[in-house]
Amino acid sequence: MPSAVAERDPDTLHDGLVGAREILRRTFGHQEFRGLQGEVIAEVLAGRSAMAVLPTGGGKSLCYQIPSILRPGLGLVVSPLIALMTDQVAAMQQSGVAAARLDSNIDPAEKGEIWRRIEAGELDLLYVSPEGLMQPWMLERLSQVPLALIAIDEAHCVSQWGHDFRPDYRMLGRLADLFPGVPRLAVTATADERTREDIRRELRLEQSAEFVASFARPELILSAERKRGAAHKRVVELVTARSGRSGVVYAGSRDNTEKLAQALRDAGVPALAYHAGLDRQVRIDRLEQFLQADEAVMVATIAFGMGVDKPDVRFVIHADPPGSIEAYWQEIGRAGRDGDPAEGITLYGAADMSWALRRTGERDVDPAVKQVQAHKVRQLYALLDGAGCRAATVRRYFGEEGVEACGQCDLCTGQVDLSDASQAAQKALSAAHRLAGRYGRGRLVDHLLGKTKDVSDHEAALSTWGIGQELSANAWRDLVEQLLFEGLLREDPNDGRPLVGVGDADAVRAVFRGERKVMVQTRHEAPEKATRKTRKGRETVTASPADQPLFEALRAWRSAEAKSQHVPPYVIFHDRTLTEIAQAKPGSRAALEQINGVGEGKLARYGAAVLGVVAGFAG
Repeated sequence: MPSAVAERDPDTLHDGLVGAREILRRTFGHQEFRGLQGEVIAEVLAGRSAMAVLPTGGGKSLCYQIPSILRPGLGLVVSPLIALMTDQVAAMQQSGVAAARLDSNIDPAEKGEIWRRIEAGELDLLYVSPEGLMQPWMLERLSQVPLALIAIDEAHCVSQWGHDFRPDYRMLGRLADLFPGVPRLAVTATADERTREDIRRELRLEQSAEFVASFARPELILSAERKRGAAHKRVVELVTARSGRSGVVYAGSRDNTEKLAQALRDAGVPALAYHAGLDRQVRIDRLEQFLQADEAVMVATIAFGMGVDKPDVRFVIHADPPGSIEAYWQEIGRAGRDGDPAEGITLYGAADMSWALRRTGERDVDPAVKQVQAHKVRQLYALLDGAGCRAATVRRYFGEEGVEACGQCDLCTGQVDLSDASQAAQKALSAAHRLAGRYGRGRLVDHLLGKTKDVSDHEAALSTWGIGQELSANAWRDLVEQLLFEGLLREDPNDGRPLVGVGDADAVRAVFRGERKVMVQTRHEAPEKATRKTRKGRETVTASPADQPLFEALRAWRSAEAKSQHVPPYVIFHDRTLTEIAQAKPGSRAALEQINGVGEGKLARYGAAVLGVVAGFAG
């Protein structure tokens, strides 16, 4: 992949970042750039366009926020969700940065004031949606304003190969002609090689540098399990076992979000439902409630998606699986954004895969796109039902080389065993063949066990009738599920009453010839603790028992402050910053300023209050 930075003199790179480092320290309260942040920022500061693929929680926003502050003119940020824009603007304003957003929720008087500030050169950053930006009147008005840069956030939305394609993003390629002298930066957390190529082509970035960081999220502990019976019951079990923590549960339909949220509330969990069918004000209120709370669970459809920057989400549970590995990594990535341990748990079944493939087949898109999307579905279920390290599988999918096992997912810690079930698979395939695709899974299992009610003479005379009594009904159901995942069996939807038939003929023949084995999973209880690797420089910071009272007092102060301003607590200070304050117990503004995450703007705004809380615990 091209990278102009890789060929540049390190001294030149360092010199170009002197001002950026000062902004990082003074405005954002951080001492050092992380990962590829410095290289990306240097590229944009030099006036060159680029594309950056950095992991969720890896600080993508700083890559355009700092150049927007340093370069003359207005930094224009294109973002797909109002919730995401609102969050980022609030965080910028807390740090003393002049930022605003223009969207459908802004009233006319406020819009007028924002345009006055833009034309007076008083704003550093303006956030807009792609639909809003590409309006002719908006482009005409912005053409009269000096622009520092144009950042296209969540750039994977531009690609038809990506997991969240939005046609409005395709129009953004015109920006190269409309603003020819302005550097453009496309940023995303999830894009495989094909998607990156599509982004570069559509956004006219073919000749620009590309920066792709590791997709590793070492703070995430991944697991997946097949659905057993009522998925709602299992979700309630998983969530109640994680009481006192914030989490997100993804469901595949609006109705499911409502039912799951109610089931969780019945179990004593403070759960909220969120989906596009709710009234706009209800969504706004519920999002604010979730972001404000130290303990809350949001049960949501993908409409919730990218707009959540809450750093202390400790688990993400997929009650229904996503549509691709990109979507999986994006949605799981809502957890652990503060760098502390978090979990990603996915429930899945062969029926989910069949539904996803059927939906893909019904889409009105080019056949080549349809074929790629179907392949992506199968890749996701190969990850979920596979035997290799989950985190390593994701990283290889995105093109990383030399990837090691994470050592902490359910497969690495021995929670799943594999055994050879090829002989039993031959029996199930033979039975499906003889039943000629006329029945569903339950009838197939009953046939193998010889327990079909009111069996006909014809069926009882078949050679496969009752040949499977060595396995339990549950074991046969698991094996049938496995054969469906592998395409050895297939399901005909049959208007909601699926019928099971034999799948790929060549693959089935390979099983009967002994050329292909069928392996089945056996799941064990999770160990007490999983080994955890931490991202370099992002060790877990935890308040000691002696510091805990001060930490809780700081959180209580922050909560009250956030409620008074109607902003999420984390845009004031992250838990990590409060923990470091509780440990250091600064007694002066100068000492407080040395804490990571305390920039000049927050020091001026909150310094006296924080020092007052600390002083209350002195001595």
